[in-house]
Amino acid sequence: MGSYSAEFLYYWVKYDMKTILFLAIVLFSGALSGTIHGVANLVLVEPYLDKAIGIENQNLFASGDEDDTLAFWVEYDAYRDWQKSGQILAGTILGMSMSALFGIVYVFSKKSLPGGSDIKKSLILAGIMWLTIYIIPFLKYPANPPTVGDAETVVLRSILYLSFIAISGISAVVFYQVYKRMQSKKLVAIAGYGIFISIIFVLMPPNPDEITAPMDLVNGFRAMSIIAVSVFWISLGVIFGGLWNKFRPDMKNSDI
Repeated sequence: MGSYSAEFLYYWVKYDMKTILFLAIVLFSGALSGTIHGVANLVLVEPYLDKAIGIENQNLFASGDEDDTLAFWVEYDAYRDWQKSGQILAGTILGMSMSALFGIVYVFSKKSLPGGSDIKKSLILAGIMWLTIYIIPFLKYPANPPTVGDAETVVLRSILYLSFIAISGISAVVFYQVYKRMQSKKLVAIAGYGIFISIIFVLMPPNPDEITAPMDLVNGFRAMSIIAVSVFWISLGVIFGGLWNKFRPDMKNSDI
């Protein structure tokens, strides 16, 4: 009886250690790539936010909603310093949450992903998720600086954007299942997703807000936003894949 208990304890600890190792890889890769994303945002996107908020402040002064006083600028500078100081922390937290989703998807799709190494597979999955849950929704509802958008429509805009992300992500999972079952016609599943998401793209309502800010500011903000998010997904793919390749939490017969 004692030998059976010892054997059970061994396999329980072994399984538990693999779970802990998986969680450690997910959290560390997410935190590091999220921190990189936060730094990229701070360097690339924040200058455009400063310009956009500057325009917004001038509009507030012109309308009489705010007074151009020393007290206003002291409060404004303190608020913006607080926002910027939290940029990296926010990126770290967001990175860990996205990495959790990424890790779960990687476990279930690893065998079907092309590529000869874990880093290549991880980068390919990162590219797929970058495309389906960021780029495609971004093309329909691109990011705008603070000067663009009515405060009364922010809830509607958020619902539309998040709905498109959900539709694109869920449909990608569905067509991935079709892809796995197709033997010699895997391109049919890829084409099916492309057709489906194109129809959704057309049917989804347009952004309700008119762009009144200078287009060079808006386009610059959008371009830098894309670069910053792309840096995150590339970093996550490389870091996660590298850690997975080194520690191999999926090896069934590995020792503790």
